[in-house]
Amino acid sequence: MEAVDITYLSLMACFLLLAIPLFVSHYLKLGIIHDTVVSASRMVVQLSFVGFFLTVLFDLNNSVVNLLWLMLMVLAATHSTINDVGLDLKKLLLPTLASFIVGNFLIIVYFNAFVVDLENLFDARYLIPIFGMFLGNSLRGNLVSISNFYDTIRRNENRYLYSLSLGAKKHEAILPYARKSLNLALKPSIASMSTIGIVSLPGMMTGQIIAGSSPILAIKYQMAIMVGIYVSTVMTVAIGIFMTMRSSFDDYGILKEDIFRPTKA
Repeated sequence: MEAVDITYLSLMACFLLLAIPLFVSHYLKLGIIHDTVVSASRMVVQLSFVGFFLTVLFDLNNSVVNLLWLMLMVLAATHSTINDVGLDLKKLLLPTLASFIVGNFLIIVYFNAFVVDLENLFDARYLIPIFGMFLGNSLRGNLVSISNFYDTIRRNENRYLYSLSLGAKKHEAILPYARKSLNLALKPSIASMSTIGIVSLPGMMTGQIIAGSSPILAIKYQMAIMVGIYVSTVMTVAIGIFMTMRSSFDDYGILKEDIFRPTKA
């Protein structure tokens, strides 16, 4: 049984629902009308392009092309992370890129080989959507962890320098900040796993059921995906913090000011 098709007219009817948040914003003067319209427009354009490219990739199903597509996704995630947390792209590009590659590629290969048991580990139908879920969640984790890590050390510079002055080695002075940032980044994933199925039904599971899969199969996939997302997020945020540290501190453990992008006056 296939999912019921949504016609373009029906899709337009769905977008009419956006009139509700626009009205709420106008009435309460929330100031989000522009952001809502821009975000919805970007979503339409981006997903239209993605739909076109995925159709081509699925038809082609070439392992090399599929891996190149994943690299494009990783580059976009890396740029978004560094840009959104206000850090210098040139100095932190390689360590952040490495964290996304190691944290996500290892898990997707393991997942396709030992969980889904695919003959072709780079089959576009499994590789790209599952990798996208891993990458999207590790992106959110990296945004939280890296932003919190450097902002906290910068805000508490005197306390941090005091630890160094008392004889603490660089990794000893940094560890409390890294530990707090990792905890903060991983809490949403832990909370999501503990409430899934009770508070919410995740999109992948819902999509599989709508597409005709049995609820049992959808649940098995969802459990496997949740574990993969959690592990890839843990690996990415941990590697992200510890690899960017090499570029962000000098030999004496002082945080380099030039890793922060200058703020506009």
